[in-house]
Amino acid sequence: MIQGSSSQTILRDRVDAGRRLVEPLLKYAHRPDVIVLALPRGGVPVAYEVATALEVRLDLMLVRKLGVPFHEEFAMGAIASGGIQIVNDDALRANRIDQRTLDNVVARETQELLRRERVYRGTRAPVQLKGQVVILVDDGLATGASMMAAIRAVRLQSPARIVVAVPVAPLDTLEALYSEVDEVICPLIPEWMMSIGYWYMNFSQTSDDEVIDLLQRAWHRESGGSVPGQED
Repeated sequence: MIQGSSSQTILRDRVDAGRRLVEPLLKYAHRPDVIVLALPRGGVPVAYEVATALEVRLDLMLVRKLGVPFHEEFAMGAIASGGIQIVNDDALRANRIDQRTLDNVVARETQELLRRERVYRGTRAPVQLKGQVVILVDDGLATGASMMAAIRAVRLQSPARIVVAVPVAPLDTLEALYSEVDEVICPLIPEWMMSIGYWYMNFSQTSDDEVIDLLQRAWHRESGGSVPGQED
């Protein structure tokens, strides 16, 4: 079942977006077998709010969109950790993308994915997902290519359950993803999507520093320490 609403509303920012996902996910709260995986960078502030409220673990699923050259906002596919690659053949044909051009984009985005892995995770070992309930979180979906790559990367590790939770997305994208996962949660399902940023009052770019800070806060809390800057 897809949980959501077609009511037209505006998200204040990614913090607000994350908090709107909490209520429909409350059944997963306080469970040691649940882990929230954020799609960086924009998904991290959203996922941080979810993981903090539910008191569950937070980690990353690194994904990179394969943007059409000269039209980077249009996805022709995506890659994810574990060597996962999703390609939209219709987009390739429509934009006359040959194999060499595609390979160049994949190589460039693979380098960026590896850079983010080093910068965000440091020496922290990748999380083990076998038998876990995995909640994949991003700040919104358009084509869903990046989320599809994330789903397939997670499935390789044999999780017990995969849940997709995003604050805003079009119905057709959600329906396509639902056939791949156990549950889809999306509070805002616009009749006309426009763009993800259209549904936010503040959709400023999330920085590497913000991602690192939120991850460190979450990981510090998980290790039993108080959150830096929030001590009594």
